[in-house]
Amino acid sequence: MRREEKDSIIDGLQQQLTESNHFYLADISGLNAEDTSSLRRKCFEQDIKLLVVKNTLLRKALEKVEGDYEPLYDILVDSTSVMFCETGNTPAKLIKEFRRKNDKPVLKGAFVEQSIYLGDNQLDILASLKSKNELIGDVLSLLQSPMNSVLSALASSGSKLAGALETLSEKQEL
Repeated sequence: MRREEKDSIIDGLQQQLTESNHFYLADISGLNAEDTSSLRRKCFEQDIKLLVVKNTLLRKALEKVEGDYEPLYDILVDSTSVMFCETGNTPAKLIKEFRRKNDKPVLKGAFVEQSIYLGDNQLDILASLKSKNELIGDVLSLLQSPMNSVLSALASSGSKLAGALETLSEKQEL
């Protein structure tokens, strides 16, 4: 591979890393052609971009991107695939689902919500993470709950209050 080609790949990876909020590093080596194709299809269906990259080129791209990705350098060995996504937990869920039938992919590490996760043992944690939109929805429902309780209490007590006032006014008329 010529130097120009390598620079082009590094620049493309750097752009992907900059534009993507989250990425996963996984090892998919050992999957046969059918399983690899199936994994790629599932990634496409869930809007995950899967790339197989050379470790040295990925490391150079990570060094060019703003941020501290140094903990990821040690896991850039053997075969590495990068999964770029917009929702932080989608690749983890996909990997867990795919591993019901296969041994791979194995999670090497991930960069999700400005945090670095290392090792396959982090897969359950990553799969249970909520996205930003899910968290906003939870906060909104928590904020609405007391307000809904107050409004329903006022509505029910309002009718009781009106009934009590009507009874009092009838007694005063007698």
